[in-house]
Parts: sequence; C-alpha cells; structure tokens
Amino acid sequence: MARSRTPKFDASEVITNEIIRIIERGVLPWRKPWTAGGSSRPLRVGGEPYQGVNNFLLTMRTVMAGHSSPFWMTLPQANALDAKVRKGEKSSVVVYYGQSRKDAGADEHDRSDGDDHSEEARIFRFQKSYRVFNACQIDGLPDSFFPDPEPVPEHAPSEPIPHMQTFFDAIDITTVFTGTEAYYLPPVDKVYMPSITRFQDPRNFYGVWAHELAHNADVQIMPRRSSQPVVLREDRRGVSA
Repeated sequence: MARSRTPKFDASEVITNEIIRIIERGVLPWRKPWTAGGSSRPLRVGGEPYQGVNNFLLTMRTVMAGHSSPFWMTLPQANALDAKVRKGEKSSVVVYYGQSRKDAGADEHDRSDGDDHSEEARIFRFQKSYRVFNACQIDGLPDSFFPDPEPVPEHAPSEPIPHMQTFFDAIDITTVFTGTEAYYLPPVDKVYMPSITRFQDPRNFYGVWAHELAHNADVQIMPRRSSQPVVLREDRRGVSA
C-alpha cells in the first residue's frame, strides 16, 4: 500500500492565499484614512528594513494585529537574546530569494553534447522561506526593540459635520472613541473608533463609523453567519472589512 506523502510546503502559495483571504474579507490595512503614529516599516532584528513582498506582508500583519514594534525575528534569534516567544503566538512566513552557481568543477566529459555550457546556464535561482515573530509577541526583549512611535503627522483637526453627527448620535448603538483601530465587538455590542481628530477628512470619519455600525446590523440580521469568526471580526483594515 503506497504511503501518502505530506504535501511540500509552498511559501508562495501560503502568501498568495493569505493575500486573497485579506482581499476577500475586505481588510485593506494599507488604506487607513486616519493617523496612528508608529513605525510603518518592518525591520529585521538588526534594524535592516524588509524589502519587496516581505515589507508588504509584514506591514499588513503589523496593522491587523495592532503590533506597536517594527521589529521581527526568528525563534532562534529571540532565544539568542534570552527572550521567549509567548505560548500560542503565531509566526508569519517571509521569503528569501537568491541565486547560486551549479557545480562549475564538473568533468567536461560528463556533460552531454546537448548541455548548455553558458555562464547563464550555470546560474540557478531559488526561494527559501522562514518564520518570524513580532517583538510584541516575545517576552524579555530589550527596550530598544520597542522604540517610541513616530510622531503623528500634523494636520488640521477634523471638526464634526453637524447634520451627520446628529444622525449618528441618534443610532442606538454604543460607540467608544479610543485607540487607533476601528472595529465592532459583538460580545459587548459596541463599536470602537479612533477620535475624529485623527482623521484628515471628517467624511472619512463618518464613513468608517457607518461601516462599523453595519457590522452590528449584520450580526442582528444574520447572527449565525456573523458569529463564526466574529470575536473581533478582524475588522481592522485600518478601516475594517
């Protein structure tokens, strides 16, 4: 009887599927119409910024998880700093692309006449993946891994739009204005919103507020569908889904 083989881990597929899930859920953390401060560039343990798709993915994960540190590291790197990843924390996949040369010392007699002897043919490209944790998922790290947030960009504070404010105030759902994330929390039936002063345009403030209130309607109208992953419903798109 043939043994079933464990499917080979495919980092590209994992990353692609994650992006698709985020898009389908409507969580777009790079579209955040308010200011929150904090570093926007994910950094390696040595302070070097991530590039390419890793920069994109870790930025999304930072926003969605609410991490305040820009630093990411592997489990061995954390252990080397006498720090420990907290139990139950989930890692994030990052990828590394490189290139190498095929064995240039191979005997010419071992090559078939059809072999390509060009320098280009001796170069092969590869992809490796590894897993990292944000500093906020790790206990025992030095304070240097938790820098002060970058200053919030200056802009004229948004003022309430009277007729819109009156409309939203009349809605019988408790809204708590605090923090830098916008989401609806079903267990307590409350909406959490950043202050209007964090928004450059008050219309964006009311748009996000309406979006979060719509999740309350979703729960009331279709409670079974909405209650599945609802514990925080990951509605943090920097606007939520």
